[in-house]
Amino acid sequence: MKKVVIILMGMLALVACQSKKVKEPGYIVQVSLGGWHTPDYTAEQIIGRLDTVSRLIPVKKVIIGWSLDKEIYRQVGEYLHGKDIKMLLWLPVFAETEEMCENSPAVDLWGNIPANYDLAAGEGFRFNCPSDPQNAANVVAIYDNHFSDCGFDGVFLDRIRTQSFVSGVGGVLNCGCPLCAQKFLAEGFDLNYMKTGWEMLGDEFLSVTGYTPAQGFTFVDDGVNTYFKVKGHIVSSAVAGIADALRSRGLEIGMDLYAPFMAPFVGQDYEILARHADFIKPMLYRQTFAPAGMGFEYELLRKAVPGAKGYPEFQMDLDFLHSQLEAMEPYSCAKYPGIEINYREGVVPTSPEYVTESLKAVISHGFDGAVLSWNIMEAPNAHIDCLR
Repeated sequence: MKKVVIILMGMLALVACQSKKVKEPGYIVQVSLGGWHTPDYTAEQIIGRLDTVSRLIPVKKVIIGWSLDKEIYRQVGEYLHGKDIKMLLWLPVFAETEEMCENSPAVDLWGNIPANYDLAAGEGFRFNCPSDPQNAANVVAIYDNHFSDCGFDGVFLDRIRTQSFVSGVGGVLNCGCPLCAQKFLAEGFDLNYMKTGWEMLGDEFLSVTGYTPAQGFTFVDDGVNTYFKVKGHIVSSAVAGIADALRSRGLEIGMDLYAPFMAPFVGQDYEILARHADFIKPMLYRQTFAPAGMGFEYELLRKAVPGAKGYPEFQMDLDFLHSQLEAMEPYSCAKYPGIEINYREGVVPTSPEYVTESLKAVISHGFDGAVLSWNIMEAPNAHIDCLR
């Protein structure tokens, strides 16, 4: 009898040990082709790079776009499908489509178009109204008219937000056009409350009582809490409608998201978006000094409202990274946190050590994998070799 008990205990210990085993991550890589009209790389260059990378690490999907050169996608897609790797179109939604169609722009609560941020050609970060149904229809039409016959397995939706503090407070207190004002009223909130509150109190109107990874920032004024909650409903529901339209075409849906602590400011409601995505990619960029970089965006917030109280000092260290990874855990879709691996002096000063420690943190949470951001063509070989 004692022998049987010992054997059973050993079997249970083995099962427990296996259940704690960290699963092998799968990687999604991104290929940035630049703007709509002049691709930065040829199909041969892309295939050569992807072939090198896929021999070193397990690549599950490739996100590529958004040049209009169909032949690139057809050649790259043939190569990827031969290796059982999915190809997703990198598709901007509420920004970067000005050259493709007529859009109604997003405006702040005073009717002004916020200033844009020109990081590179083809990336103006000029945002359009999320409530205008024509803007949404334009995005779907871009896919139908230019990409539906290129062999894509899915789409990766980018720019699914409003402007951030890149444009100051006006970038975040928007869109305030009549269409959006009606949507706010339909949810019981009058945008005049925000307009009057800001005009009367200035920075203090956006003061907070504290922050937790689970709940985010809590504003002193409960009306401000309601504003950002409703803004998230409006913007994210518009994204959900576009995602559903593209899903009806048989496409997998991925989404590019701000880190959880900054997402509410730009209208990204994780709960809504995760229900309409196959996977989400929160941009957990600790070494990016440009839009979506966590420290970059947070410092812009504090500079935009220097008189606001309650915003803590955040160090972009591993503890903070873990806090953002934990905040992602409740959502049901697949999760592939975005970790930047490309290098650009002064903008993305990454290193193999940084890449390694970031990916180890992602793996420790048991997620499906990671998105190696945001351009595998610019990633130094050392940043790939360290992942083997």
